[in-house]
Formats: sequence, structure tokens, C-alpha cells
Amino acid sequence: MEYNDIYDKDRNLTGRTHLRGTHWGKGEYGLVVCVWVCDGKGNVLLTRRAPEKTFPGTWENSGGAVQAGETSLQAIARELYEETGIQARQEEFQLIDTGRDRNAHFDYYLLLRSTPIEEIRLLPGETDGVQWASFAKVRQMIAQKKICRVIARQFEKQAPMLPGYDL
Repeated sequence: MEYNDIYDKDRNLTGRTHLRGTHWGKGEYGLVVCVWVCDGKGNVLLTRRAPEKTFPGTWENSGGAVQAGETSLQAIARELYEETGIQARQEEFQLIDTGRDRNAHFDYYLLLRSTPIEEIRLLPGETDGVQWASFAKVRQMIAQKKICRVIARQFEKQAPMLPGYDL
């Protein structure tokens, strides 16, 4: 069982926890982290969601829910490692954006890394494909609805903040 800390709308910890997979109460928020891994040459790392996940077969950046007791940076380092095998120190991540929706606060990070595809280790049940994609290819994939729609919205907003965007 996985638990998440509960935050209020202003992102203050409430001291309570939430069991993942159960309903969030009114005024309760979790924390979710995502990372754009960029090679600095105009490419971003995408992973494909496994068939048993929501939005199966669509492409996305790495990320997930922050577990109870974790910081945002601890969670993004853990999620990236779990989903790709890429190890990064917390200080290597750069916070580029934040957000909030109905039941979650979001932290969006950038990591500069050019890990060869053959060194990526996918997590069964989470991811089943990986690729480096140019910004143009990501836009094409969005138009073809191959990118998870939530990630597509993030990309459109955050792409100008990513290195190599203007190449």
C-alpha cells in the first residue's frame, strides 16, 4: 500500500495521509512530480505507458506521485530511476514550473542528461517503450494523439523553457 501526504489548496501539509487509489476528500491535494529529460540538442526523453496503466500506449515524460514523507526532489529522483534506470542527484534537477488541478499540486523539473537508449531500464507494468524525440517529433506525436493529453498540455506550456527548444 502506498500513502501520500495530504496538502491544502495553498500547498501546506495537513499532517494527514491518503491511501493511493482511494477518493480524495474536498480540499485535499496530493503532490505529483514530472521531469523533462533533455539532451541539450533539441531532444526530450519519452517513455510509453504500459498496457495496464491509464492512457495505455501513450507517450509521456517520467513522473509520478510523491509518497508520504518524501520531498518533491526525492520523489522525482526516485520516479526517474524507477521508470528509466537513470540515476540523478537531487541537485541536478531544475524546477521549471508548478501547477495545481482538482486534487493535486504539480512540480515540473528539467534534467540535462543524454543517456543512450540502450542504457535505459524500463519498469515492467509502468513503461514498455522509450525514445529520444525532437521537439518537432513531439508536436507531430501530439497531433497524432500519441502523447498522453495531460503531458501534451504540459509540453506546449513548458517547451520554451527547455534547452534546445529554439534549435
